[in-house]
Amino acid sequence: MLQKYFIPLFLFSIAISAQQKDTLKIKNGIDKPHILSLHHFGIFSARINQNFKITPTKNPTLSLNYSSGNTFHPFLETYIPKDPMVRETLSNTLWNLRHFNFIDQETTPADYMNIIIDAVIKEFRLNIEIPLNKKNELDISLRSYLITKGKYPFSFFTSDESIEWFHSNIAGGEDPYGRRYYGLNQVNFKYTDRNGMVLELHNNDFFIGGIEFNHFYYPSFLFNSTKNLHFNLGSHIGLNTSKYNSSLDLGISINGIKKITIKNIDEFNIGIGLSLLRKNVVNFKDQIDLGNNPFLGSMETNIEYTKYTKTKNYHSFGVNYQLQSRYNKLEEANYYKLIGKWEEINGGWHHGVSTLYKTLSVWTFIYTYGRPNYKLSLYLKEDLLVNNAPDLQTGISLKFPISL
Repeated sequence: MLQKYFIPLFLFSIAISAQQKDTLKIKNGIDKPHILSLHHFGIFSARINQNFKITPTKNPTLSLNYSSGNTFHPFLETYIPKDPMVRETLSNTLWNLRHFNFIDQETTPADYMNIIIDAVIKEFRLNIEIPLNKKNELDISLRSYLITKGKYPFSFFTSDESIEWFHSNIAGGEDPYGRRYYGLNQVNFKYTDRNGMVLELHNNDFFIGGIEFNHFYYPSFLFNSTKNLHFNLGSHIGLNTSKYNSSLDLGISINGIKKITIKNIDEFNIGIGLSLLRKNVVNFKDQIDLGNNPFLGSMETNIEYTKYTKTKNYHSFGVNYQLQSRYNKLEEANYYKLIGKWEEINGGWHHGVSTLYKTLSVWTFIYTYGRPNYKLSLYLKEDLLVNNAPDLQTGISLKFPISL
């Protein structure tokens, strides 16, 4: 229980002790904290957060990020037949009407998986940005996670009660995915992969997810100044340190930003970014199968309007849309057999596995208040497809200059 209080207080103490008289460049492209989804597979891999800055930071900066996401998937079993003839037969039938009678591996060979995810996942991320010169920057990010039941007041927006109140009173209908049916404020986090290895987490389990090294190069082109177009190229190394995925990831990214000045004061910025991550380039031990698609690709678009105050501080309002490629190879969705308690809840009983074979999409709404000596960002992330990966996620980030 002490972890709930200790970790935020520890990060806050770092902020107080580390802040110096240095200043931030008051506006540097699009303000975007770490907003990656707290996906129940994604938290174990590095992934890439697109960078929509125009230049390296003026001074070394430290950012403290806290996120909270609610994920719910009822117990689900999956069979993936190995026989080509069985696969062909199932591929000609709608996924929810397929019949597959597993007897044993000799007569009906098949891979088997099961999963149940019910938790509010907390992420605590410490990020340092170090300018190397006028065109290069090194970012170092340490991420950690806490698995919780999501009770008040620590999960005010992402608790089961808040989400079900929204469903009951505003949209979605009464208990559309079975949270109330299975019980609120619980932790059930267990996944058995196709090799029989088990990932299981419990309430108040805390772990260090890994450390990431991101290098960004900001090239100079003629149209940087004439067209207000800016680009940066990223190379990424992720060292995953949890006992369920001890490995090395590698990735690349490219980002473009268009800056539009309004009435010589305010700003309108548009950003587009692409990235590709190769998971598990090096495995340091036998790993849980967190998706048999070795690559995670993503695309982000971000629009932001910035309004400056008379004192030259600012308020910015941004909308981010992200697409991420699937965790599992798409072809398996043509013939897998899903077994869940579909008759006991209204819908979504299959999402624990079916969404592993789908491109994930999510909208994020970001607000930032900027001053020369700090930036405070708040965000709300909503999965409008309602595939609970996660369903709702909120976060806060504080960024300020430091002296190294």
